[in-house]
Formats: sequence, structure tokens, C-alpha cells
Amino acid sequence: MANTGGLTANGDDMRYAEYTPKTNVRGDADIDRRLGGTLIAVGLSVAAAGFAGRYVFHLWKPLGQMFSETVKKMPSSAFSSYYKGGFEQKMSKREASLVLGISPVSTKAKVREAHRRIMVLNHPDKGGSPYLAAKINEAKDLLDKETRR
Repeated sequence: MANTGGLTANGDDMRYAEYTPKTNVRGDADIDRRLGGTLIAVGLSVAAAGFAGRYVFHLWKPLGQMFSETVKKMPSSAFSSYYKGGFEQKMSKREASLVLGISPVSTKAKVREAHRRIMVLNHPDKGGSPYLAAKINEAKDLLDKETRR
């Protein structure tokens, strides 16, 4: 019987040959060579991505300038969720509802709750503006007067 790598040539041992662990031990030099090759490939990929990004940046620089000029021309109120403009001379129902942050057709309970919530934040005794407090009270009075619920 021939001895082939620790296995005998009889039928039982050959039947299970594919399940035996292979003793393929790599040397340190082989591992270092593979690791070095991988590191070089990663470095070259990063460099290629950097050069490609630089090329694209220089190619599209005029387009970026045109885009930034267009953004500067847009009104800043387009991106703001706040109401732009001062108070009207005589407060309207729309302005009162904007001040309190409620619908113009809200119930009295909602008007009172919104007034209380805003006055807690803007009360003059707590460092708030007396002018804003007066406008908040005016808005509450106007909406209370117009709602009969």
C-alpha cells in the first residue's frame, strides 16, 4: 500500500479524503506579499478616486458658481417658516391667528390654551417684550370676541 500524505490507499480512507483537513500552512513571506499587494491596491484606488474628484471639481466649477449665484438671488423668505413682515395697524383675524399659531376658526378653549402657552414664554416679568405681550393679548381678545363657543 502506498502512503500518500498520511492516507492509506484502501477504500475506507479514500472515501473520507475530502473531509480531512488540509494542512496548507502559508509562510510568513506569502502572507506579507499578499498583504502588501492588498495595501498597494487600496492606496492606488484612493489616489484614483482623489484625482477623479479633483477633475470633476475643476470641470464643474463654472456650474457651481452659477448655482451659488442663483441661490443668492432667491429670497431668504423662501426657506423660512416664519412670517415675514411687521404687525398691521389694526389687527385682523388672520394676523391674530398667526400670532397665536392657531387656525382662525379655533374654539375658545384652543385660543385660551395657545394664549397661555405663548404668554408663559413671552411674559414681561420673565424677560419678554411688553410690546409682544400686548400684541398677544390683543390677538386673544380679538379671537375671543369673534368666537362664540
